[in-house]
Amino acid sequence: MEIEFPTAGLESVPGDGEGGNEMTDSMQLIREFCDILVTPEKARQTRIFFPEANEVKFARQVFEGAPFKLDYLTKPSFFEDFGFSEKVKMADRVKPDDELFLVGYPYFNVNEMIVVEELYEEAVVNTTRKLIIFNGELDRIRTGYYPSFFYPKLAALTKTLLPMMETIYYIHNFKGRNGGTLFRCYPGPWRVLRKVGNKYFCVHQQETMPSLKEVALDILPAA
Repeated sequence: MEIEFPTAGLESVPGDGEGGNEMTDSMQLIREFCDILVTPEKARQTRIFFPEANEVKFARQVFEGAPFKLDYLTKPSFFEDFGFSEKVKMADRVKPDDELFLVGYPYFNVNEMIVVEELYEEAVVNTTRKLIIFNGELDRIRTGYYPSFFYPKLAALTKTLLPMMETIYYIHNFKGRNGGTLFRCYPGPWRVLRKVGNKYFCVHQQETMPSLKEVALDILPAA
């Protein structure tokens, strides 16, 4: 499952906030999301993965007093400055009583989403467990932001992992003269919204997710 939510404000777009601040805000949103939607009896069976081991230290402060299990996808390595990090074997991290995995913002390092796919294949497929990716910026992969020639494993996710992801809550804002919002709340359709005054009006809807390019260049200008 996928949740994509603007971190710098409901009307913000990716990049409005600084990278570190956006990740911190996402961590706070994850805490609020879990407090509201994860029942107390399920909290101890919920494992939350952050991109790096270092972030778990800060997460312990944000999640102080909560019974959620805090974990990580990768560990920094000596070659981190060159884009390398140490992958963590997911089979060694998962415990038998885990029922829900929530992965927070796995987009800073390309290896993070590769590890998420490993988590899905080793611990979710053919089980009753659920996997939620929170603010993973999956649109980068969908739109070919990472050239397949240089990132073949990441590009392959469009045919392997991403088709398995149901988007349950999504907000993507478009700025400019033809600004608007692509919105979905499961199980409803995908809607393109335009703000007039203090109200939002639906100018287009469909059952499948339109591409961001289609919304920006075709749907919003024609609305």
